[in-house]
Amino acid sequence: MLRARAPRSFPGALRRGLTFWRRSIQARVVASTVVLCALVIATMGWLLLQQIRDGLLDRRVDAVTHEVAGEIVEVDDLLSQASGQEDASVQRGDIVDVILDRASTRGYGVVVAGPAGEGVRIAQGGTSSSGDYDLASVPVSLEDHFQTIGAARAWTYADLGTLDDQGDVVRHEPGIVVGSQISLPADGATYTVYFLFPLEEQQSTMDLVTRALLTAGGLLLVLVAGVTWLVTRQVVTPVRMAREVAERLAAGRLQERLRVSGEDDVARLATSFNQMASNLQRQIRQLEELSRVQRRFVSDVSHELRTPLTTVRMAGDVLHDARRDFDPVTARAAELLQMELDRFETLLADLLEISRFDAGAAVLDLDDVNLVDVAHRVVDSTRPLAEQHDVRLRVLAPDHPCLAEADVRRVERVVRNLVTNAIDHAHVGGVDRRVGTADVVIHVAGDEQAAAIAVRDYGVGLAPGESAMVFNRFWRADPARARTSGGTGLGLSISMEDTHLHGGWLQAWGRPGEGSQFRLTLPRHVRHPLRQSPLPLVPEDAPEPVR
Repeated sequence: MLRARAPRSFPGALRRGLTFWRRSIQARVVASTVVLCALVIATMGWLLLQQIRDGLLDRRVDAVTHEVAGEIVEVDDLLSQASGQEDASVQRGDIVDVILDRASTRGYGVVVAGPAGEGVRIAQGGTSSSGDYDLASVPVSLEDHFQTIGAARAWTYADLGTLDDQGDVVRHEPGIVVGSQISLPADGATYTVYFLFPLEEQQSTMDLVTRALLTAGGLLLVLVAGVTWLVTRQVVTPVRMAREVAERLAAGRLQERLRVSGEDDVARLATSFNQMASNLQRQIRQLEELSRVQRRFVSDVSHELRTPLTTVRMAGDVLHDARRDFDPVTARAAELLQMELDRFETLLADLLEISRFDAGAAVLDLDDVNLVDVAHRVVDSTRPLAEQHDVRLRVLAPDHPCLAEADVRRVERVVRNLVTNAIDHAHVGGVDRRVGTADVVIHVAGDEQAAAIAVRDYGVGLAPGESAMVFNRFWRADPARARTSGGTGLGLSISMEDTHLHGGWLQAWGRPGEGSQFRLTLPRHVRHPLRQSPLPLVPEDAPEPVR
């Protein structure tokens, strides 16, 4: 079980970590500060270690070179005192023993090689040494330097090997090798003495300094991280509180405010934020009250006008029925009165419907509705209006039903508004370039998820940006143009409210001089989310835009 969970938990932890990294300013600031401080501390520590190492080595080199110079002087004095002896081998052995004994008591090693100038190498034998140092510790470059008689004293860094009792190298340590030549007066030969000085103390000092710097650097990074966390917390915490309050304000809790403490910049920001929230709350409440008064006014006026309208309607009907007994001018006035009364009643009905939407009192009477039947019924009811304005209607629908769960009365009202709007904006002589037989074409389609009706006209069209404004209340694309269908300017707004009530889409497309298309899309089941429409919003016969 544990092996099966591990692959799933790691990506989840990684995603949570990345989410925390993206969302937390505090974490990014702390991490950036720690990384930068680590780079600075590492650079400074490296430079400090280099200076300490160079200083220790320089002092050690000076000390060993002075010590070697003193040893050589003492050896030369011993050689001068023994120059009168006749046995050269005894003289050389005594001098070598003295050098080796002095080396063993002073903590360094000595290798005596020679004679010089004969090509004899240390590895070939004939070499005396003290201590447990490997003869190979003497660098070949230094050995080559002393192959010539009279070579000057020289030194170099080397890796000193230490031998065990069996003669195997068991340890390597850094050191300094100093070489100098001496001459034996008895046989006139020149020998090279190599002094091997280990750097154990200097290495220990460097290790101690390195540990101290690492410890101090680590503690400093922890301290910097803590200080940065505390400092950023003082700045980020008010920002987080402001974000939470802003989210609650956006959710409608307008009474939320930030807590103000102190007089610094953050406190002043909180005060300004609270003042802004108070102003927004006051303005929103004013707008809500104004909207409520407006809706109540519209509702009250619509209801109050029904009583006098009924009386005027009765009188108008009497005058209209008796218009044949009037003179032509009075008869025409009676006809105009009847037409305007019809329009006034339609306006009142639309205002009452809008007021119901504003009050949230609109409800649906749901049933399975076939949009094909709806399209034919709307065309039949609007055909007299279309013929009156020389506009021909045509329905393009499939043979099978296009069903949607909807309120049939509201859906028919939406489609009727779209068709009458198309008749109102269709120019005489407009022709469907695809079928060639109608000025206004109603397309119907459906699938398992949705059903749609699209109303296409070839009239004045819509300018850029007007496809969204066309559903505003009382909005008209051309205020100077008179209405031919007697609309109130609320039809498309009511249609949009009806569509939203079903959870559907009502969209518009148009181009100037190329007509427009309005598409109603309803979910197969009410309020199910829509992902696509069975009909395209841009008609297939729309010409390509000029680029």
